[in-house]
Amino acid sequence: MKVIGITGPTGAGKTTALNALRSLGGQIIDADAVYHDLTRSSPALRAELEARFGPVYNGETLDRKKLGAVVFQDQKALADLNAITHKYVAQETARRIAAARQAGVPAVGIDAIALLESPLAAYCDRTLAITAPEELRVKRIMAREGISEDYARMRVAAQKPSAWFQAHCDDTLESTETDTVETFAQRARALFQQMLEESK
Repeated sequence: MKVIGITGPTGAGKTTALNALRSLGGQIIDADAVYHDLTRSSPALRAELEARFGPVYNGETLDRKKLGAVVFQDQKALADLNAITHKYVAQETARRIAAARQAGVPAVGIDAIALLESPLAAYCDRTLAITAPEELRVKRIMAREGISEDYARMRVAAQKPSAWFQAHCDDTLESTETDTVETFAQRARALFQQMLEESK
């Protein structure tokens, strides 16, 4: 089984690429979704978060705004949050990879914006950067989320540039102005097919 780490900035086309891997029988592990599941289901994660950040839960639900108010103004607090959450997400991801392997799944795609900075990178046989020109990403984010151009540009500027992802990943798949969803999906599928053939 091939474990492929898939990362890249917002608006680049990751969802289309992930669907292409699914179409080949691949299973997707969304690191963000794993984290949100764990904030509800893991007493150990909750205990560590509350020990470090105080009462950041409302009943059974993590108060993300309250936690965000602490960590986004304090680099040390943000680093501590990442250290705590990355550990639990990595453990759960490892468990899901093992289950997929047991089930005979041909590939697992780990979808994570912070893939390369987290322990998840160590689980990957290959890492793939999904990129697109900045102007195209701005347009896509505006259309997808109904936000202003200024806000979309701020979101894009807050993330690492495409070149950073390209420099740190094994492979790159760039979505361009001339791509349709279908043509990009075909190119993604062909690349994943090649990766799976290589692992046989």
